[in-house]
Amino acid sequence: MGNKLKLKKKIIDAEGIRRALTRIAHEIIEKNKGVEDLVIIGIRTRGVPLARRLAARIEDIEGVEVSVGILDITLYRDDLSMVAQQPIVHKTEIPFDITGKQVILVDDVLYTGRTVRAALDALIDIGRPRVIQLAILVDRGHRELPIRADYVGKNLPTSQDEVVDVNLREIDELDNILLMTRK
Repeated sequence: MGNKLKLKKKIIDAEGIRRALTRIAHEIIEKNKGVEDLVIIGIRTRGVPLARRLAARIEDIEGVEVSVGILDITLYRDDLSMVAQQPIVHKTEIPFDITGKQVILVDDVLYTGRTVRAALDALIDIGRPRVIQLAILVDRGHRELPIRADYVGKNLPTSQDEVVDVNLREIDELDNILLMTRK
């Protein structure tokens, strides 16, 4: 099976991503009745810039700075042997105690739910948050685990042979979400 991908459709542009994150920020504030004890943790890689952008939106709205952490889940994955011979492990950077906090876990795409399951295991090893909520830019369906997002930028039903390609300027030098298909 080749890994050649072909553009099927441009789903969201930079402005659409900005609007989705602004809406999610408002939803987070509303659901949590403010930002007291709120921390945002991005799952490496693309969850990190999304977490930082959400924190900036919340600060713009509420005038309160929200702590942002970075979670690397490489060693918590249940498919580690399929990922790579020697997986590259990055650092988890959460320079604050998450015990008793309202944690907003952020990632770009929710697919099978396995990444989120690994992230939950990693977070519980770090501390005991009062609550963990999940913010996702794109929910593409096909769950293999009973996991759902609390905040979703875009629901995008996909087929198994499609790939959701999220590009963020901090990593990819532009903002967009593309639906790709395997050739």
